Amino acid sequence: MSSRERVLGRVRRALADVPRDERPYEEAVPRDYLREHGRRTVGETVELLAENLAEYRAVVHRTDEEELPYLVMRLLAQRGPQYVLVPPGLPPAWMSAADPTRVHDRAVSTPEELDKVESVVTGCALAIAETGTIVLDGSPDQGRRRITLVPDHHICVVRVPEQVVSSVPQALERLAPARPLTWISGPSATSDIELDRVEGVHGPRTLEVVLVG
Repeated sequence: MSSRERVLGRVRRALADVPRDERPYEEAVPRDYLREHGRRTVGETVELLAENLAEYRAVVHRTDEEELPYLVMRLLAQRGPQYVLVPPGLPPAWMSAADPTRVHDRAVSTPEELDKVESVVTGCALAIAETGTIVLDGSPDQGRRRITLVPDHHICVVRVPEQVVSSVPQALERLAPARPLTWISGPSATSDIELDRVEGVHGPRTLEVVLVG
């Protein structure tokens, strides 16, 4: 008997006394949890997002569409990268004032090639205010998941207010579950058994979020 058969046998024995007309799990479990915690205006939701992003040690910037290219230019100039990764659908205007050489997201790029790129600029699918989370779904302005995991510096642009939701339930309603979703709450960080925080282990050490509205 295989492990699979043993596990299924245990499940069948555990369910042997369950009446056939019992309500299925999907109906029996109540789904009456809150869709958001409290009522907030759009402005208050955006402020909560900025506050929670900062709590997770992301660097938050605010600008408008006209000033966005110059802000991206300044943020990249402060880091001084020679190469910047850009996804195929990134709006050209966002990088129009920046100087570094652009490296395009390509399927044939090797981990070694990506490791030489210091920064990446992307959009996002949406941002969740209550958890300070940015969600990427692999859309053209975000590119493949790996381009936001290998470079040490990630600039992520969030359009306000259309890409900001209050809660995780609201986010799930708008996200496509079949897409490759990456949920980001602050820069990459982990702690060892002594609780020493180490950043940049499985993603960028520096996350800069630009709220554009």
